[in-house]
Amino acid sequence: MKILLLVTGFNSLTQAIYTRLTDKGETVIVAYALNEPQMLEEIKAFGPDLILCPFLKRYLPPSIYENYPTFIFHPGPKGDRGPNALEYALQSHTKEWGVVILRANEVYDGGDIYAQQHFQVRDTYKASLYRQEVVKAALSALEKFFENWNGGRCELQIPNPIHEQFTQAKRAIDWEKDNTRTIIEKIHLSDSHPGVLDEILGVPCYLYGAWREEKFRGAPKEILAKRDGAICLGTCDGAVWISHLKEPGRFKLPATYVLKERLKGVKEERLPLIFDRSYETFYELGMTKRDNVAYLHFNFHNGAMSTAQCIRLKYAVEYLKEECDVLVLMGGQDFFSNGIHLNILEDSQKQGEDGWANINAMNDLIRSILFADEVVTIASFGSNAGAGGVFLGLACDYVAGRKGVVLNPHYKTLGLTGSEYHTYTLPKRVGECTAQQLLDACLPISVVHAKEIGMVDAVFEDEGYEEALHGYAKSKIDDDFLWEKQEYLEVHREEIEACKEREIEVMYPEFWEEESVFHSLRREFVYKVCPVQTPKRLQAGKQG
Repeated sequence: MKILLLVTGFNSLTQAIYTRLTDKGETVIVAYALNEPQMLEEIKAFGPDLILCPFLKRYLPPSIYENYPTFIFHPGPKGDRGPNALEYALQSHTKEWGVVILRANEVYDGGDIYAQQHFQVRDTYKASLYRQEVVKAALSALEKFFENWNGGRCELQIPNPIHEQFTQAKRAIDWEKDNTRTIIEKIHLSDSHPGVLDEILGVPCYLYGAWREEKFRGAPKEILAKRDGAICLGTCDGAVWISHLKEPGRFKLPATYVLKERLKGVKEERLPLIFDRSYETFYELGMTKRDNVAYLHFNFHNGAMSTAQCIRLKYAVEYLKEECDVLVLMGGQDFFSNGIHLNILEDSQKQGEDGWANINAMNDLIRSILFADEVVTIASFGSNAGAGGVFLGLACDYVAGRKGVVLNPHYKTLGLTGSEYHTYTLPKRVGECTAQQLLDACLPISVVHAKEIGMVDAVFEDEGYEEALHGYAKSKIDDDFLWEKQEYLEVHREEIEACKEREIEVMYPEFWEEESVFHSLRREFVYKVCPVQTPKRLQAGKQG
């Protein structure tokens, strides 16, 4: 079947649907919903049997839905209509929400429903709910959709009123009256877009990344501490950490990068390298241990890893490899890793120097994993990964993944050739030809497909993933394997290092030369510049 995904952007939900369809053998392309003539031109050129809209922020004209079977994914249950569905779900503290797939027509979210899937609403922030529960529900609904569409089965939508826009007035924090819980909830339902508009130390900014603080206390909105880029503010009944801020017209950064010298005199309240999570506070590195298997969690915002974060993670790896038989890299709640920190580089006054430092810190981290010959290492792709974050995982001895996770093993969309030892680790797993195809195509793949081509060793179902992963990790405790690993690394060390040196040599001008396309592409990425056309790589008509 020829399926066209008509979308506002190639976001996590769209990529999950794209990879699920290509895994099923469908021929799939993507078209951005920019304007009516452009949409019609791309639709007519492809001639789809079906149009799906997993992520769409604009009305579709009748010229599309009257001539092609077109279906909308809406992140709300039957009867829910209009924008900001997840904000209203979180604000109402509902326990159950859902996703529906409905037919596009002249009524906003009013078409017949061809599939629906409910899910439990986790106590988390909006983007996390979307990336996990909504994506999983949408994938389940997709299976039901094909059954019902082929069988001609559907239900009428309930014509409830359309939501009002969820304005900043509804999101605003009253620091004198709102308690810590309320402040966190308001930031959560606005994170990662649009954020809560406020003012900190005279700087108008949007707030993101809220964490409860158990120990510090101070006056409402008083800056009490800073840590790893985050700031701690007093509330009427406690304190809250804010990890990221965004000035209007700018882009999201760690809070201390926005406030800079205004934080003079505020103490850096450090934690141990690996926090034991014994109380509530903001942290990025944590570890759990079971049966001498250590699970290292690194919860970096949006999976981006700065130079300092790479260094801290490297120290954590080097410490833990002496403390366990198997070290499992878990990544973060919503992303395993997405590689170097593009927003911090864009903010830098020394972009070449800081970019160079970031990629070399990433390489140092990966070297510490590749050459950890005293421990078995496993990467757990329990959440999505992209660019250097994929190759961080491939540095491990074994790679496991959660079904439904999407990987983007490429760099070129940002004008980079990449490093992270990828010219060693990727061909070693999939062969030179497939490795180059993945790097050139610049398309997402599912962990299921990654296993088929040898990039991933094991894939486990979402339900019961942690227990399945633990059983897998215990099964890899093997002294003979470590002896073989030590011998292999001793023989191939120079070859492995040579791969990285060649990568870095090619990357040098990409960071340092002013005319490097990386600088303009990075700027468009961090400022979220609206595209003027659908990227050619998404129009290739990939067939599973």
